[in-house]
Amino acid sequence: MLHTLTTMPKSLPSNKEDKHTVIFVSKAEHLLPSSISLNNSGTPQGLILSSGEINWMCPCLDGMATGPCGVEFREAFSCFHNSKAEPQGKDCLDAFRSMQECMQKYPQTYRKEEMLKQSPT
Repeated sequence: MLHTLTTMPKSLPSNKEDKHTVIFVSKAEHLLPSSISLNNSGTPQGLILSSGEINWMCPCLDGMATGPCGVEFREAFSCFHNSKAEPQGKDCLDAFRSMQECMQKYPQTYRKEEMLKQSPT
């Protein structure tokens, strides 16, 4: 459980070069209810947030946004998501080509389905 410190002791280190800072909390401060509120509506977030933005942390992307070709993936996916062309994404061919070229450089990472089909069950 996270708690906030209501008063800071004067003996805390002020050297900004220190890697870590230790903050001591009294027992009374520790027993206070948390003042942290989580922005959690209880509804899991999907691929597209209510704001219309892409949720790059969605588990449905299976790490594609953060892998070795994450930049290329995000550029291509963003282009497609924001595309006004008919058919949608027609104006994103260069971005998808870049993503595909990148993925071909990392076959061990991006050929999971092929590898699963070939592995004995």
